[in-house]
Amino acid sequence: MPNTPLSYALKEWHLVIQALLQGQQFVILRKGGILESAGEFELEHERFALFPTLLHQSPQQVKPAWQDQVTTQSHEPARITLRAWAQAEAIWAVPDRARMERLDDLHIWAAPLLDMRFSYRPEKPLYLVLLRTYELAHPVELANTPAYAGCKSWVPLETPLDITGSKPIVHDAQLQTLRTRIDQAFG
Repeated sequence: MPNTPLSYALKEWHLVIQALLQGQQFVILRKGGILESAGEFELEHERFALFPTLLHQSPQQVKPAWQDQVTTQSHEPARITLRAWAQAEAIWAVPDRARMERLDDLHIWAAPLLDMRFSYRPEKPLYLVLLRTYELAHPVELANTPAYAGCKSWVPLETPLDITGSKPIVHDAQLQTLRTRIDQAFG
Protein backbone atom coordinates (compact mmCIF):
# COMPACT_ATOMS: atom_id res chain seq x y z
CA MET A 1 0.00 0.00 0.00
CA PRO A 2 1.52 3.34 -0.98
CA ASN A 3 1.70 5.95 1.77
CA THR A 4 0.92 8.85 -0.57
CA PRO A 5 -0.95 11.52 1.43
CA LEU A 6 -4.64 11.85 0.61
CA SER A 7 -5.98 15.09 -0.82
CA TYR A 8 -9.71 14.29 -0.85
CA ALA A 9 -12.25 13.11 1.67
CA LEU A 10 -15.63 11.48 1.22
CA LYS A 11 -18.32 12.83 3.52
CA GLU A 12 -20.14 10.01 5.28
CA TRP A 13 -22.25 9.70 8.41
CA HIS A 14 -20.18 9.62 11.59
CA LEU A 15 -21.96 6.43 12.65
CA VAL A 16 -21.18 4.66 9.35
CA ILE A 17 -17.50 5.52 9.77
CA GLN A 18 -17.62 4.07 13.29
CA ALA A 19 -19.17 0.87 11.90
CA LEU A 20 -16.50 0.69 9.17
CA LEU A 21 -13.76 1.06 11.81
CA GLN A 22 -15.35 -1.66 13.96
CA GLY A 23 -15.62 -4.11 11.06
CA GLN A 24 -19.42 -3.99 11.27
CA GLN A 25 -19.88 -2.34 7.85
CA PHE A 26 -17.96 -2.99 4.65
CA VAL A 27 -19.88 -1.14 1.96
CA ILE A 28 -21.31 2.25 1.10
CA LEU A 29 -24.09 3.20 -1.32
CA ARG A 30 -23.86 6.03 -3.83
CA LYS A 31 -25.81 7.54 -6.69
CA GLY A 32 -23.59 10.60 -6.98
CA GLY A 33 -19.81 10.93 -7.01
CA ILE A 34 -19.56 8.34 -9.77
CA LEU A 35 -17.85 8.83 -13.12
CA GLU A 36 -18.22 6.80 -16.29
CA SER A 37 -14.93 5.87 -17.89
CA ALA A 38 -14.61 3.49 -20.83
CA GLY A 39 -18.11 2.16 -20.20
CA GLU A 40 -17.45 1.37 -16.53
CA PHE A 41 -18.42 3.29 -13.43
CA GLU A 42 -15.91 4.43 -10.85
CA LEU A 43 -15.61 6.79 -7.92
CA GLU A 44 -14.02 10.17 -8.51
CA HIS A 45 -11.27 9.10 -6.10
CA GLU A 46 -10.26 5.49 -5.34
CA ARG A 47 -8.47 6.35 -2.08
CA PHE A 48 -9.91 8.94 0.28
CA ALA A 49 -10.18 10.08 3.85
CA LEU A 50 -13.50 9.45 5.58
CA PHE A 51 -14.94 12.81 6.66
CA PRO A 52 -17.57 12.34 9.40
CA THR A 53 -20.82 14.28 9.22
CA LEU A 54 -23.55 14.49 11.83
CA LEU A 55 -26.24 16.12 9.69
CA HIS A 56 -28.97 13.87 8.33
CA GLN A 57 -28.16 10.99 10.69
CA SER A 58 -31.42 9.52 11.95
CA PRO A 59 -32.13 6.68 14.38
CA GLN A 60 -34.93 5.44 12.11
CA GLN A 61 -32.47 4.94 9.25
CA VAL A 62 -30.16 2.51 11.06
CA LYS A 63 -30.76 -0.92 12.54
CA PRO A 64 -32.06 -1.05 16.14
CA ALA A 65 -28.68 -2.10 17.59
CA TRP A 66 -27.20 1.20 16.34
CA GLN A 67 -30.06 3.61 17.05
CA ASP A 68 -28.89 4.71 20.50
CA GLN A 69 -25.50 5.68 19.02
CA VAL A 70 -26.94 8.20 16.55
CA THR A 71 -25.93 11.78 17.23
CA THR A 72 -28.17 14.36 15.60
CA GLN A 73 -27.33 18.03 15.30
CA SER A 74 -28.74 20.98 13.40
CA HIS A 75 -25.25 22.08 12.36
CA GLU A 76 -21.81 20.53 12.00
CA PRO A 77 -19.25 21.00 14.81
CA ALA A 78 -16.47 23.59 14.53
CA ARG A 79 -13.83 20.84 14.57
CA ILE A 80 -13.78 17.44 12.86
CA THR A 81 -11.61 14.45 13.71
CA LEU A 82 -10.49 12.21 10.87
CA ARG A 83 -9.84 8.67 12.10
CA ALA A 84 -9.97 6.62 8.92
CA TRP A 85 -9.48 6.41 5.22
CA ALA A 86 -10.62 3.89 2.63
CA GLN A 87 -9.69 2.25 -0.63
CA ALA A 88 -12.58 1.48 -2.99
CA GLU A 89 -12.00 -2.17 -3.88
CA ALA A 90 -14.96 -2.83 -6.18
CA ILE A 91 -18.19 -1.22 -7.37
CA TRP A 92 -21.44 -2.90 -8.41
CA ALA A 93 -24.69 -1.54 -9.75
CA VAL A 94 -27.30 -2.82 -7.29
CA PRO A 95 -29.70 -4.89 -9.40
CA ASP A 96 -32.74 -4.55 -7.14
CA ARG A 97 -33.89 -4.15 -3.56
CA ALA A 98 -34.45 -7.90 -3.03
CA ARG A 99 -30.86 -8.78 -3.87
CA MET A 100 -29.60 -5.99 -1.61
CA GLU A 101 -31.38 -7.83 1.24
CA ARG A 102 -28.95 -10.74 0.78
CA LEU A 103 -26.19 -8.45 2.05
CA ASP A 104 -28.02 -7.18 5.12
CA ASP A 105 -25.23 -8.16 7.52
CA LEU A 106 -22.64 -6.04 5.65
CA HIS A 107 -24.10 -2.70 6.75
CA ILE A 108 -25.97 -0.91 9.55
CA TRP A 109 -28.74 0.71 7.46
CA ALA A 110 -32.41 0.03 8.15
CA ALA A 111 -35.08 -0.58 5.51
CA PRO A 112 -36.28 3.08 5.40
CA LEU A 113 -32.83 4.31 4.35
CA LEU A 114 -32.46 1.61 1.69
CA ASP A 115 -35.94 2.35 0.36
CA MET A 116 -35.09 6.05 0.19
CA ARG A 117 -31.85 5.34 -1.70
CA PHE A 118 -33.67 3.20 -4.26
CA SER A 119 -36.50 5.75 -4.65
CA TYR A 120 -34.30 8.83 -5.03
CA ARG A 121 -33.81 9.54 -8.73
CA PRO A 122 -34.97 6.06 -9.73
CA GLU A 123 -33.79 6.57 -13.31
CA LYS A 124 -30.20 6.50 -12.00
CA PRO A 125 -28.65 3.24 -10.80
CA LEU A 126 -27.66 2.78 -7.18
CA TYR A 127 -24.08 1.64 -6.64
CA LEU A 128 -22.62 -0.46 -3.86
CA VAL A 129 -18.94 0.15 -3.12
CA LEU A 130 -16.84 -2.39 -1.24
CA LEU A 131 -14.36 -0.52 0.95
CA ARG A 132 -11.15 -1.58 2.57
CA THR A 133 -11.07 0.75 5.55
CA TYR A 134 -7.89 1.76 7.36
CA GLU A 135 -7.56 3.26 10.81
CA LEU A 136 -5.13 6.17 10.90
CA ALA A 137 -2.12 5.72 13.16
CA HIS A 138 -2.95 9.11 14.66
CA PRO A 139 -6.36 10.81 14.40
CA VAL A 140 -6.20 14.23 12.77
CA GLU A 141 -8.31 17.11 14.04
CA LEU A 142 -9.09 19.94 11.67
CA ALA A 143 -11.19 23.07 11.57
CA ASN A 144 -14.53 22.49 9.87
CA THR A 145 -14.17 25.40 7.45
CA PRO A 146 -16.84 26.70 5.03
CA ALA A 147 -15.01 24.83 2.25
CA TYR A 148 -16.16 21.58 3.88
CA ALA A 149 -19.78 22.69 4.38
CA GLY A 150 -22.80 21.69 2.37
CA CYS A 151 -24.37 18.56 0.96
CA LYS A 152 -21.60 17.29 -1.25
CA SER A 153 -19.86 13.95 -1.39
CA TRP A 154 -16.26 15.05 -1.94
CA VAL A 155 -14.24 17.71 -0.18
CA PRO A 156 -10.65 18.64 -1.00
CA LEU A 157 -8.58 18.60 2.17
CA GLU A 158 -6.80 21.86 2.94
CA THR A 159 -3.78 19.85 4.10
CA PRO A 160 -3.09 16.39 2.62
CA LEU A 161 -3.67 13.58 5.10
CA ASP A 162 -0.64 11.50 6.10
CA ILE A 163 -1.65 7.82 6.15
CA THR A 164 1.70 6.37 7.23
CA GLY A 165 1.22 3.61 9.78
CA SER A 166 -2.47 3.04 9.04
CA LYS A 167 -3.88 -0.37 9.91
CA PRO A 168 -6.40 -2.20 7.69
CA ILE A 169 -9.65 -3.27 9.31
CA VAL A 170 -10.19 -6.09 6.78
CA HIS A 171 -7.38 -8.33 5.58
CA ASP A 172 -6.96 -9.86 2.12
CA ALA A 173 -8.77 -13.17 2.72
CA GLN A 174 -11.81 -11.52 4.30
CA LEU A 175 -11.89 -8.91 1.54
CA GLN A 176 -11.92 -11.64 -1.13
CA THR A 177 -14.72 -13.44 0.71
CA LEU A 178 -16.77 -10.25 0.77
CA ARG A 179 -16.15 -9.60 -2.94
CA THR A 180 -17.20 -13.16 -3.86
CA ARG A 181 -20.30 -12.93 -1.73
CA ILE A 182 -21.42 -9.67 -3.35
CA ASP A 183 -20.74 -11.10 -6.82
CA GLN A 184 -22.95 -14.08 -5.96
CA ALA A 185 -25.72 -11.93 -4.45
CA PHE A 186 -25.86 -9.67 -7.49
CA GLY A 187 -25.12 -12.34 -10.13
